[in-house]
Amino acid sequence: MSSPIAEQRFREIVPPLLDDAYSLAKWLSQSPTDAEDIVQDAALRALQALSTVSVDRPKPWFLAIVRNAAMTFMARNRRKTVAYAGDLSDLDALDLRQGDDAAPNPEQELIAYEDGERLRQAIAGLPPPFLETLVMRDINGLSYREIAEATDTPVGTVMSRLARARAMLAKTLRAKA
Repeated sequence: MSSPIAEQRFREIVPPLLDDAYSLAKWLSQSPTDAEDIVQDAALRALQALSTVSVDRPKPWFLAIVRNAAMTFMARNRRKTVAYAGDLSDLDALDLRQGDDAAPNPEQELIAYEDGERLRQAIAGLPPPFLETLVMRDINGLSYREIAEATDTPVGTVMSRLARARAMLAKTLRAKA
């Protein structure tokens, strides 16, 4: 059972981060339904933890809980041979036209859609440590330090994983061009 102070801190910290938490959980679990369960579990863990911990940086703290909840969920509910990558719809908000202010014609829309699908597939194909680092940085907007806190890895490892993830994406996209 949590204290009223923990419940107040929970209401201040967790609700603003639910979209980022769901996005990360969806990428890691590759399932919107599983992501909902993961975020719910992470929220419960956060509420319990707020009775005993002080949180200086809420976003990396909560996303670390989400990441750990996802790993626990995957270990319990999936065969060991299943690779998790994420739901590709997270990138739908990206504007792939990059500076084209004119309304696209149907051909431009088709090209943008195909490019977006190629990018989504390339991201989904990344190995889990690279995928989570890329998602936390480029989709959730965490700093290197925040990712290091969330993944419990050194900042140098985060930087290396991000560089390698981007290089793998570039190689994959070049190969499919």
